[in-house]
Amino acid sequence: DVIFDVGCGWLHSADQNSFVPIAEQLGFEVDKAIPPWRDRGFGDVFPEAERAKFFHAIDAFYDRVEQAALRGEDCAANLYLEPGNRWNPMIDAISTYVNGCELDQVSILDIEAYHDTGINWRVRRGYGALMAAYGASLPLVFNCNVTLIDHSARRLRIETSLGALTADQVIVTVPTNLIADEAIRFVPGLPTKVDAAAGLPLGVDDKVMLALSEPEALPKDGNLRGLTFRTDMGTYHLRPFGQPCIEGFFGGRHAKALEDAGEGAFAAAAMDEIAGFLGNDFRRKLSPLCESRWAHDPYARGAYSHALPGHADKRAVLAAPIDGRLFFAGEATSPNFFSTAHGAHDSGERAAREVLAAIAEG
Repeated sequence: DVIFDVGCGWLHSADQNSFVPIAEQLGFEVDKAIPPWRDRGFGDVFPEAERAKFFHAIDAFYDRVEQAALRGEDCAANLYLEPGNRWNPMIDAISTYVNGCELDQVSILDIEAYHDTGINWRVRRGYGALMAAYGASLPLVFNCNVTLIDHSARRLRIETSLGALTADQVIVTVPTNLIADEAIRFVPGLPTKVDAAAGLPLGVDDKVMLALSEPEALPKDGNLRGLTFRTDMGTYHLRPFGQPCIEGFFGGRHAKALEDAGEGAFAAAAMDEIAGFLGNDFRRKLSPLCESRWAHDPYARGAYSHALPGHADKRAVLAAPIDGRLFFAGEATSPNFFSTAHGAHDSGERAAREVLAAIAEG
């Protein structure tokens, strides 16, 4: 009875998000309540006065990054942390949620390119349910693994686990890690695309959902986090949509270590952390429901892309068509909405327009 998106769950930049009108057209309820991340801390674990100091520090950090990026410089974002600032570990933790990695792996030009309007909504029935409804009429084929795209002849040949296909054009829209690892090979090879994908690796972000046996003990849509002195920390959404559950979120190296620890590690870590905040007696109110392990998914190998320092320009390189026959889409090719579902959607429409233009010219 709990709605839980194992993948993305927020309509980020909702006032410009192409899935908002799609949701409305398909009759999906869009929840416009303010997210709990900034001002809805629960209890005394992370008190209001401390939260104010933290947000002052992180806002100042992003101001420094913006000023440096406007000068055209590029480097790792961690170089703009204020030396010795008490909040640096937690600022780094926020990066693991936003980018899937710590600040030492993120280009400041990429951070500045991302367009965030600050408006974040949710789909009451789940983002995944919206995706399924939106694509219900399409002739999709699941469990069909593409291994090779041969573009040496006039027509393309696509090798799949269900046999070979031929086509005049193809849109490649798979995670960058699969392109960088050459899980899908191109013949002749496309070293420029492989290099671009390698400069836009997927970070690691994972979720865990815990059932809550006594939900009245916690507020609806609250936030819980408290290990403010370290980067290896989870953040917890209390009773999303008022449901009897807690949704935990982990990122970066900490998430990768928990993935490597095996199934159930996220739930165990979340329950330990929550019990540390709310008292060990609270543990008996929690039980695991579901968790993700995206870096261990062979067809994802991570969550969403970030540009390594010096590689912010690789988004345009990855997006560029080849010979009017090979086209590229996916969130990593979005210039301003990368790491989001609507960025992926919009890039697909862009690639489709490129295909139509190529057909018209042909």
